[in-house]
Amino acid sequence: MRFIWKNLLVLLAVALLPLAVAAASFTASLDRDALTLGETATLALTFEGAQPRTVPTPRVQGLQFTQAGTSQNVSIVNGAMTSTVTVSFQVAAQRAGDFTIPALTADLNGQTYSTQPIKLTVGKASAPTADAVNSGNEVAFLKLILPKNKLYVGEPVIAKLELYLREDVSGLNGFQLTSSATEGFSAGKTAELPNQRRRVQVGNRGYTVIPLALPLSAVRSGPLTLGPFTANAVVVLPGQNQGGDPFFRQFFNQGEQKQVVLTTEPFSVESLNLPTQNQPANFTGAVGDFTMSATAGPTTMTVGDPITVHVQIAGHGTLDTVSLPTQDAWHNFKTYPPTAKLETTDQFGFQGTKSFEQIISPQNSDVHELPALTFSYFNPDDGQYHTLTEPAVPITVKAAGTSPLPTLAANKNAASENQTPQDILPIKEKLGTLTAQATPLVTRPVFLAAQAVPVLALLAAFVWRKRADSLANNPRLRRQRAVAQVVAMGLNDLKKYAAANRPDDFFATLFRLLQEQLGERLDCPASAITEDVIESHAVLRRAPVALRTALHEQFQLCNQARYAPVRGVSELNSVATQFEKLIAQLQEVRG
Repeated sequence: MRFIWKNLLVLLAVALLPLAVAAASFTASLDRDALTLGETATLALTFEGAQPRTVPTPRVQGLQFTQAGTSQNVSIVNGAMTSTVTVSFQVAAQRAGDFTIPALTADLNGQTYSTQPIKLTVGKASAPTADAVNSGNEVAFLKLILPKNKLYVGEPVIAKLELYLREDVSGLNGFQLTSSATEGFSAGKTAELPNQRRRVQVGNRGYTVIPLALPLSAVRSGPLTLGPFTANAVVVLPGQNQGGDPFFRQFFNQGEQKQVVLTTEPFSVESLNLPTQNQPANFTGAVGDFTMSATAGPTTMTVGDPITVHVQIAGHGTLDTVSLPTQDAWHNFKTYPPTAKLETTDQFGFQGTKSFEQIISPQNSDVHELPALTFSYFNPDDGQYHTLTEPAVPITVKAAGTSPLPTLAANKNAASENQTPQDILPIKEKLGTLTAQATPLVTRPVFLAAQAVPVLALLAAFVWRKRADSLANNPRLRRQRAVAQVVAMGLNDLKKYAAANRPDDFFATLFRLLQEQLGERLDCPASAITEDVIESHAVLRRAPVALRTALHEQFQLCNQARYAPVRGVSELNSVATQFEKLIAQLQEVRG
């Protein structure tokens, strides 16, 4: 019998001999070696035959790398098993030019592997020509429209970015402005104008126009250039092999996605300084078209009493820069700084009302009116200054004097006028009945307890402060408490995802909780935690074998869920129960 088992083991070893894993390798590749500013490329780091301890992240000045995901593939070809892990990065250029992604190194099975440098060329984006637009070959393009090419400094204006989508575009995803050249301008947020989409004919093709508004105001004078604006988006076009009935095709044909880069032509603007001729003395820089109303009260007061002046300035312009000017005619009043409140009625903040509230008080009783209130602004439409005036308000100011002493009413039984008043009262001969004195306050328990309350409060505040200082000086303890709270909330989420049979969310949360708890125990960043830390970190190498085995199982479950997801509520509940026990064991590990 022993001989038979020995032969079976030999045969099994011979059968498994061809399944030897191929040698490890590490390569890097780009899906494209040239792109236009605003487009993105995909950098793939491929690890074959082994998993790296850490994934290297390339760093190139002028390029931005964002990790896009990880995929794993296991294949058996001619009896040889190959395991491949691919980590993808989205590469976005911040400027045009030639770039070189340097060689990257990774540790695979204790050996160092390096990739070859990769060159990438990024060209400038340019707006399509008029012939290209009229021909209908442009799937999408962008136009910049400004209502005027001459502006005053501080004048509000709404620029329009019009996005044109060809009639065969069935979807638009991920539209984003990648650059907006607004040097010399103060620019707000870009927003789509509601209910203003329209259909137009450009050349021989129809387009849908989506208008985007950009609030602007020039902040310096001289020749300025607005734009070019660049954006990228993904449009959905009909598939190449559509076929079938057009009615059913519009429901079942998903179409093809195409990334497009959109660029506008630059727009030249001449910014003018505000004229100095006829500029009012109390002009504070308000540019626009405004109206003013004011109220004040009370109108009867004593010297030094407060008067509240309410001023409302409404209209169209840069309301956030509007301020209440100093009123030179109020020299007989003590003034306090006003408070302001802005209420806008449009989405750009150029239309609305700015309210001011100012407290003043008269300094003497010779004041008989609140002088007229004035406000000056510059109207860019007619190129002139205007001054608004609210008329003077009559007021009555009383002098502040001493109040007369109150007069006491005479007693009905008062003595006659001829009787000599008695200045000194006689001494009281009978003192009355003596009563026993109550218990002294100092001997009462309630009084003594009341005296102890401030002392106890001081001691409690001292202890609380000491604990707060200790926590502030102990980042490890702060992190331990924060991670404990995150893990407690995460366990509840795991139970919810398990009950709802959502394995993707379940294992994503499970992996994050493993990183957080191990990062806190090992005092290292959570994002750097992978399965390799179990063997590479000295603290975990000293941990019990059962704990390390359980950690390996949890990480392997998370990795397997990417290509072989676990299905079933019972399986997910079982994993959650094992993880909860594992967390309790991990919290006993000391770094």
